[in-house]
Amino acid sequence: MEIVLIFKIGAIGLAVAVLHQVLSRSGRDEYAMLTTMAGVIVVVMMLLPELSDLITALKKLMDF
Repeated sequence: MEIVLIFKIGAIGLAVAVLHQVLSRSGRDEYAMLTTMAGVIVVVMMLLPELSDLITALKKLMDF
């Protein structure tokens, strides 16, 4: 896993947190929740290739 990926996830988390607070304070709670959900989906999509590599490595490890 690359350190760049961790920084990208942190940046997305920070941006989503700021947007959530701004939207929540302005009374747009529905949009704040949608922003949070979109941020989670983006991070999961970024992690899918890494999880695939992990599963492949575990399969190779278990295959004697």
